[in-house]
Amino acid sequence: MSASPALIAAWARSAVAPLGGAFRNLQSHEIAAPVLRALLQRAGIGPEAVDAVVIGNALGAGGNPARMLALAANLPDRCAALTVDTQCCSGLDAIALAVGMLASGQASVVIAGGVEAWSRAPLRHHRPLHVGDVPVAYERPAFAPDPARDPDLLQSAADHAAQQHITRVQQDAYAVQSHQRALQHQDFLRDEIVEINGLQHDAYPRALTPERAARMPLAVQGAADAAASTNCAVSTLAISTKADGAALVLLATPQACQHLGLKPHAAWLASASVGADPGTPLLAAQVAAQLALQRAGLHSMAELRAIELHDAFAVQGLSFCSALGLRPEAINRRGGGLARGHPIGASGAVALVRLLTDLQQDAAPGARGLAAVAGAGGIGAAVIVERLQGC
Repeated sequence: MSASPALIAAWARSAVAPLGGAFRNLQSHEIAAPVLRALLQRAGIGPEAVDAVVIGNALGAGGNPARMLALAANLPDRCAALTVDTQCCSGLDAIALAVGMLASGQASVVIAGGVEAWSRAPLRHHRPLHVGDVPVAYERPAFAPDPARDPDLLQSAADHAAQQHITRVQQDAYAVQSHQRALQHQDFLRDEIVEINGLQHDAYPRALTPERAARMPLAVQGAADAAASTNCAVSTLAISTKADGAALVLLATPQACQHLGLKPHAAWLASASVGADPGTPLLAAQVAAQLALQRAGLHSMAELRAIELHDAFAVQGLSFCSALGLRPEAINRRGGGLARGHPIGASGAVALVRLLTDLQQDAAPGARGLAAVAGAGGIGAAVIVERLQGC
């Protein structure tokens, strides 16, 4: 049995459905509850064994989606329930907090991950300051107190592309590859996906060619792009679309695995939740990945068998690879966030589920992998796991 304080006995996710798609009528707990029940079945334990649920959620606008999920999935009333909101990092951060609960003795078995029902997200308004004023609708909250350090996320990505001379052609080629890989591996992904509303495959990936990509409309141009000698604008293809979905893992201590007869398939080696420059938040994933690698006692990305990055933008994936000495082909081998879509609070957890399946199905015992994600406000999260011997 591994010396890790947290062993991973099972994992599962829903398909990722675009905004207004197959999950458009479902609340967060209605998407995640079938995934949680499937998780228990895969692990071979009953709901009474679960001590806590920790869920990442970004758009629920309050309440406690984790408690709603625990009750909807018929977990015992005594089950603790914590909801985490670190925007795009929520899913991975929730799992890291669950590991902390196991390590500190607060729980022996925890289900953790993320869920987002973007299609059912509440409409948000700022309350009027004065009598007679009308509420002001807003799309997103502030992520930094200084507006100068809180750019529009899409504009920030475009500005970074222009500054680093990452061309639209390069971005679109990266995105086309993501869609192609996702389509090629739909059958491989089927086992990790729980069917909900008749959907058991990610609905967004499309058959694309470079010629079709070149005809996709422009989304935004970087501030420095007008003076650049090449076109570094961001097309709609190079952005991860709004989406609904859920992803969960079942974590347990070594003692709980022995007591319950759980068969752990992977061990949690290290994680990192970091802050970075809020002006270019997409870079925080690479900062978190480097720190997680260090905490795991590894010296090079070459020691990793698989790497999953939730790439909200193609320029993010390209920058991540450049900073860490990777070829773009080395990450997201079966398609990434650009092909799936972006269920914000679940995206990091989806990346981890993808990683765990790849290690289980396509790597030798002892193989290690990394999942990473960046979030608004300049935060990042990353985790390194290891496939266990004999699994």
